[in-house]
Amino acid sequence: MDIDPFVLARIQFAANISFHILFPAISIGLAWFLLFFRVRYTQTGDKAWEYAYFFWVKVFALTFAMGVVSGITMSFQFGTNWPGFMERAGNVAGPLLGYEVLSAFFLEASFLGIMLYGKNRVSNNIHLISTFLVAFGTTLSAFWILSLNSWMQTPAGFYMEDGRIMVDSWFDVIFNPSFPYRFTHMLLASFLTCAFLIAGVSAWRALKNVDGPATWKVMRTGVMVAVVVTPLQILVGDLHGLNTLEHQPAKVAAMEALWETERGAPFALVALPDEETRSNRFALEVPYAVSLILTHRMDGEVQGLNEFVGEHPPVAMVFWAFRVMMLVGLLMLAVSWWSAWRMRKGKRPDRLVLKALSLMTFSGWVAVLAGWYVTEIGRQPWIVSGVLRVQDMVADHSAATVASTLLGYVLLYVLLLISYVAAIRHLATKPAESLAMGPVVFTEDNPNRQQNQREDT
Repeated sequence: MDIDPFVLARIQFAANISFHILFPAISIGLAWFLLFFRVRYTQTGDKAWEYAYFFWVKVFALTFAMGVVSGITMSFQFGTNWPGFMERAGNVAGPLLGYEVLSAFFLEASFLGIMLYGKNRVSNNIHLISTFLVAFGTTLSAFWILSLNSWMQTPAGFYMEDGRIMVDSWFDVIFNPSFPYRFTHMLLASFLTCAFLIAGVSAWRALKNVDGPATWKVMRTGVMVAVVVTPLQILVGDLHGLNTLEHQPAKVAAMEALWETERGAPFALVALPDEETRSNRFALEVPYAVSLILTHRMDGEVQGLNEFVGEHPPVAMVFWAFRVMMLVGLLMLAVSWWSAWRMRKGKRPDRLVLKALSLMTFSGWVAVLAGWYVTEIGRQPWIVSGVLRVQDMVADHSAATVASTLLGYVLLYVLLLISYVAAIRHLATKPAESLAMGPVVFTEDNPNRQQNQREDT
């Protein structure tokens, strides 16, 4: 059976961006966690914070490298598989990608060496400033990339000339209608992803009895960040949804598998969307919930997919990706708050808490991928919403050519992902360097209080 090269090209780009987004989702947040560890060490002189920094800066370096390499590969695909996009939208995409490289990437790359290897070669303040600049650089990189992605979702500040997009206002291009919500949503997602990563790895180390004083400080930091950020992310997600309803109603209709425009629209907890019959099978619904969420009124009107026949995304994929994202988010909320309760007043968490946190180590990846599938698949059939169709941008390659490169990419990505997780596991298996401070013990007079004791030498 012949496969359309257009479909293969879409799958190839989806595989690339799915692999790439995993690493910025960690590096953006982890850079700020590292800065926090350095600041705490500077403020308190507690060596545990320095040991925490030394451990997690290795993970950051590996993550940063993986993100850079996969990002470059993704950029190449604009020219190889999607030349029409750069030909017609290059006046917007080219400068924004260039700004990301010239400002953010150069800033990160310039000070990363000091951050990794300069601890004993520069003053503490210089090292601290370098760590801040790397953290700022990762966020600045996200700023430019999400500005471009948001513009593709909600284009503004442009006009058409001879079939090409020309910039009318760079301010409107960069700060397009969905950018503030998407940028904030992604930053919070990165902090959540990283919070569960560091808490999960620390919990796993505790279960394997290779933990030290720094392990427990990192675990508590991750849990407390998750406690604060998770409900904040839910709030921002709601605001983002309202913005999407205003500018991309077809995407929202696909997220809810809502076929007919109606007032008091229900929320489908589960359903099997059927695009042939344009209906849902086996739907379990909560009456009025979608209208209440999206319009904040029980009888609010929500547009259905039948208003966008031929111009709406694949419904089932968007519908289920959105529910996976919501389910993982609620699970994050429950686990973080429960863990914080069990760890209150310095209590050592029991094995059940440690197992729950360790199982949630990469939960952020699941939520981020699901969210990006909603965003990117939900934009279809447009590559620039309402302006350029995806099908008109693809290169004229044979199916065999695209299939062979797709297979190579997927095999390589699977291998690299396994290697990345294995590397983190290897680092986590080693006994904590902070054990040099002495083991973590709980005194008999107060079992809820941790003390660091040095063993006699």
